Formats: sequence, structure tokens, C-alpha cells
Amino acid sequence: MAVDKARAEAAIREFLIAVGEDPDRPGLLETPDRVARAAQEVLGGYDEDPSLHLRKQFHESDNEEMVIVRDIPFSSLCEHHILPFTGKAHVAYIPHEGRITGLSKIARCVNGYARRLQLQERLTAQIADAMMAELRPRGVLVVLEAEHMCMTMRGVRAAGALTMTSAVRGTFRSDIRTREEALRLLGL
Repeated sequence: MAVDKARAEAAIREFLIAVGEDPDRPGLLETPDRVARAAQEVLGGYDEDPSLHLRKQFHESDNEEMVIVRDIPFSSLCEHHILPFTGKAHVAYIPHEGRITGLSKIARCVNGYARRLQLQERLTAQIADAMMAELRPRGVLVVLEAEHMCMTMRGVRAAGALTMTSAVRGTFRSDIRTREEALRLLGL
């Protein structure tokens, strides 16, 4: 879904008028164009299938040990208020039959799903489900922690409050010891 730049610019111009601004004043003249270009970048995840990054795989025979990539930075837009939420993703998986992926591919998957209008809960599940579908591991654990500007800038104004979500699949769900080991290694 490519952003219709002309429509986005027109909508931002109307928004500026709706909030009592003059879109023709010098400081705002280029704002509709800037916002439309920012939307193309920030919402670029619609133009890809982020799970495809995980198809770059390697075979490491007999490797069925836990792999953890933590503190993957991400930014997204809350679909309820179209305000940012930013945070870190932590992804753990246990390979099956030696099937592993490049560590950067996990970060690319996270960021591909994040660059859409999102809910943190959905984002967490999408990452876990992509890992399960593409790598077919023994299990996946995804934890996201993020600060939501819709809580910081408006409403309750709870600056610094973090929302944590998790998605647990496979052996991480069925084996409490494995899940606890992963959470301990993540410092959670």
C-alpha cells in the first residue's frame, strides 16, 4: 500500500485549517509535503512482507540451542491516535533441525511489521508468528516494551510508562523452565 502523496498532502493542509492554522504561512508552507514524505517512510512496512527476511537461512547441524536477540529498537504508529510508540523488541527462538537465520534478519522483520499503523499486541504476535512460519523452530518468545505517546502527550500524560507485551509459541509455552531461562537471560 503506497501512500497517495497528493491525497496525504491535501489532508494535512485541511487538518492545519481545521486546527486554526494558516497552511500558507511561511513555517507551514512545506509541511503537507514533509508529512506526506514522512508517512511514506514511517508506513513503509506495508510495501513488504517482513516475514520474507527470515527466509535467509543457514543450516547449522545439531544446533538446537536458544538464540536471543535483545534490545532491537523499533518505532511504530498507534492506529488509534496515529501517535508514535517506541521501544525495544526481544526475540528468542530455539532452532529445529539446525535451521537458523541471520541475526539482522530478525531485526528487519521487527522493523518491517513496526512500520505500519499498529497495536503493540498485534505487532508482538506478528513477529512471533512470522518466526514460527518461516523458521519452524521448536519455540519462539517475543517481548516488546514501548512508551506510547498517546499516553505521554494526551489523556493520562503518564510520561515514562512502559507497556510490555509477549507472545509465546511452541516449547516456550509448553516448558516453563525453558520460558524462565529465556526471561532470565533477557533480564525480565
